[in-house]
Amino acid sequence: MGGTPSPTAGLTPSAHDMAREWAVTDALQSTPIPVAPTIAFDRDGLAVGAPLTVVGYVPGRVLRTADDLVALSEDDLDRNVDGLLDVLVALHDVEHVAVGLADFGRPEGFVERQVRTWSRQWERVKTRDLPDVERLCAALANRVPATSAAAIVHGDYRVDNTILANDDPGRIAAVVDWEMATLGDPLTDVALMCAYRRPAFNLVLGIPAAWTSVRYPTADDLAQRYAIRSGRDLGDWGFYMGLANLKLGIIGEGIAHRALSGAGSPDGERAALATQEFVSAGLEALAGGRA
Repeated sequence: MGGTPSPTAGLTPSAHDMAREWAVTDALQSTPIPVAPTIAFDRDGLAVGAPLTVVGYVPGRVLRTADDLVALSEDDLDRNVDGLLDVLVALHDVEHVAVGLADFGRPEGFVERQVRTWSRQWERVKTRDLPDVERLCAALANRVPATSAAAIVHGDYRVDNTILANDDPGRIAAVVDWEMATLGDPLTDVALMCAYRRPAFNLVLGIPAAWTSVRYPTADDLAQRYAIRSGRDLGDWGFYMGLANLKLGIIGEGIAHRALSGAGSPDGERAALATQEFVSAGLEALAGGRA
């Protein structure tokens, strides 16, 4: 049986959720979190055939590739990291009930559901058998923290999902790409930000990403700087890094899955090369090594 593959084949159920993005950015307008001004939301897709949000223009620059870092000094990059961490800490400190996001997610049992969700996602997108994925999923399921904090989490936080002030790379003018945001454990946000630092993420993005540059601090340094700023205990950090690496490995596999089905870029097949590296890093994190 023939047919055109869905452009969203292999995506997680919440991918590109415009309603979610609208809800959180609109709620954050009254907070110190830098977001674009919300203007309108076409929930039913009447204008262009798909749900659409309209936000105000935010002038600034985006550090997307390694080449974008050339003009920045070491001091610029250090202040950039400070700005990124300050915003993430502030986001996790927002009282979600006070800003109208009490029903934005279910923080109870969040990390346990994350393990189940990504384990199921592997079965949807895998292009080959990788026993280490099953090993990591099982190990994470057996090590879910008994308790965790509840906060607004961005779900995709790194430098290229922000707009920086034109005159100061240390000032975040706006955080963008909120479609994965929810209420959950803030340490999942921090760990994912750290896991994105792995060079294998370049295969997932298909470009030499700015955030993977050796000029930025290591994942361990980022985690410690967040802990100092936030006053949060990093808890079972090996679990959180294991989960973050599992997510990125499966995301890479999903990109390859869509490419093989004809729904993505042919170059997307190369993203699967990152899967084993991320999964191995996840197992190493659980075992207590650096990841």
